[in-house]
Amino acid sequence: MREDHELSPPGGRVLAWSATGPADGVPVLFLAGAATGRSMTFGAEHLDRAGVRLVTVDRPGMGGSTSDPGRTVPSTAADLACLVARLGGPVPVVANSQAAVFGLALAERGITSRLLLVSPADEVADPRVRAQVPAPLQDVVARVAADPDGARAFFAELGPDGMERMVLDGADPADRAVYREPGFLSRYRAALREGFAHGGAGYATDTLLAMSPWPLDWQAIQVPVLVWSGERDHVHSPDGGALLASRIPGARRRIVPGAGAALLWTHAAEVLAAATG
Repeated sequence: MREDHELSPPGGRVLAWSATGPADGVPVLFLAGAATGRSMTFGAEHLDRAGVRLVTVDRPGMGGSTSDPGRTVPSTAADLACLVARLGGPVPVVANSQAAVFGLALAERGITSRLLLVSPADEVADPRVRAQVPAPLQDVVARVAADPDGARAFFAELGPDGMERMVLDGADPADRAVYREPGFLSRYRAALREGFAHGGAGYATDTLLAMSPWPLDWQAIQVPVLVWSGERDHVHSPDGGALLASRIPGARRRIVPGAGAALLWTHAAEVLAAATG
């Protein structure tokens, strides 16, 4: 059963979060991908067996969390640190897709006990990555740098329906079958509504931060980091996370045979086991 909670980070704002799984389970913080709030979960059928209490959160400006007009990667990490403290952290963190930068920001601060990046989006503002991505994405990254206000408005206007169409239309057929499964689709749509709450401010800010240079001290990351990508994933990272993993001290990289961009859901039991060590 899902339990909904709120906490108050400095500044009088509200950070909304939820927990599912056994009450005495190991807390694992899940940072969901692009435009999805705390309704997005994974591995619900495995939580009891894995002994995991899965914690999800609306990042500022999403769902029940108050918008933060000046939000940055470090300020987002500071808000999430308040949640980790509430959980008695450091705790394992699983970050998916566009949330990779926020998971890394937590690892940089030693707030995680371990970090598992599943199908992570890479730092597309890095010239080495940008040169490998399709031309349309290169154009969007250039727009973020040249006209951040215009890019913010563009992202916010996409809306939950537009985001769903974009993801499903661009998915590999095997991944699309996962995304269209009724239980997943219902959960995904609820999470998208949270992601585009407050006029889409949360998703727009997330995307601007993810597509701008990442303000990380990579060498300060001293917790165990695992980078997992699906063999058939041509969506998240142009090189399957190879460059990303090489920048993180001691990181281990795994390419999962036969898996695609939906790796988090097709291999949920393995992800939970890896997250808890």
